[in-house]
Amino acid sequence: MNTNYYLLDYFNGSPLIIQVAWMISGLFILILLPLILYLKYLRSHLRKKERITAEYESKYETLLIRYLYSGDEEQEISPEQQVIIDELKDSLTDLFKRKILIAVLLKLKNEVSGEIDESIQKLYFQTGLINYTLSQLKHKKWYIIAKVIRELKQFKVKEAHDEVIVHINHPRREVRKEMQLYMVNLFYFEGLNFLDILETQLSEWDQIQLLEVLQRLENQNISNIKSWLGSPNDSVVIFSLKLAKTYNQFEAKEELIYLLYHINKKIRLESIQVLSYLNASEAKEILKINIEQRSPEEQIAFFKMMENLYETSDELFLMQYIHYTIFEIKVSSLKILKILNTEKFNLLKLESSDPQFLKIVNFIENN
Repeated sequence: MNTNYYLLDYFNGSPLIIQVAWMISGLFILILLPLILYLKYLRSHLRKKERITAEYESKYETLLIRYLYSGDEEQEISPEQQVIIDELKDSLTDLFKRKILIAVLLKLKNEVSGEIDESIQKLYFQTGLINYTLSQLKHKKWYIIAKVIRELKQFKVKEAHDEVIVHINHPRREVRKEMQLYMVNLFYFEGLNFLDILETQLSEWDQIQLLEVLQRLENQNISNIKSWLGSPNDSVVIFSLKLAKTYNQFEAKEELIYLLYHINKKIRLESIQVLSYLNASEAKEILKINIEQRSPEEQIAFFKMMENLYETSDELFLMQYIHYTIFEIKVSSLKILKILNTEKFNLLKLESSDPQFLKIVNFIENN
């Protein structure tokens, strides 16, 4: 009791700053103690959860291995397999157990191939997991929808096409990305039909991912990309230009030429590059007519095209640009002239007194 009075007297007799320091220390202790106790509980809870998860993973792995090796060639589902299916179905009502089962199925699916892979996919349907997954496609939370579509892609559930494509113009990019990857991974080039109704922007990263998936696939029938080249969605047109170049879509030449007059400068520029890659000489003649009214980037792209598609008849046209203000155009014109008429190219050295121009001529001559 005396000790308490002594401490109280000491506190009251201390300077204000000391009193404040003690009060702050006491406040910190009051805050830290519950946090320490909560962290201790959380750590214990997580360890318990990890232990339970490991137990269920081991249990499901054992059941799945038994299921895979207890098949009967005479029956689609053997009696032993049916017992395992029924046991797994009992676990599905519990979300925690369902997540573990799906994770184990995916882990096993990624480690095997062929008939075993198909058996796992069938089990996904036989247990009714597919029904739980499909029911989540209308979830209010976007990340749940994205996760569900990814799962459908991993289990190659083509039957969910109509339910998945509904999310084509979802406000969240993550959901749209999963939908696009689902379509292409499962339906290959035909899966790109979602481009017909895509209203949102297809980002550069989305385009790269789709092209990577398509290029990994074999024996695919390339769809007609003409309608996509005329899409009101500029990002779809840009992606279609990449497809035209990657898959040598020369049959879309007329649509590509039409894009030379597109309102979007980036589309006009990429159209020139694709037409150059496809050696479309008709585009060169069209661009000659109004090249000076186009942007500097388009002009440079056009002269790069000329380097691939030059003809003897282009000499007079090129002579107009050997002193052009844009450096790249000047260099391209001189490079082509050197090939078409070496004598005239050499004569330029004698006629010019511009040191910068002569540097360019000497560089081209020696390379």
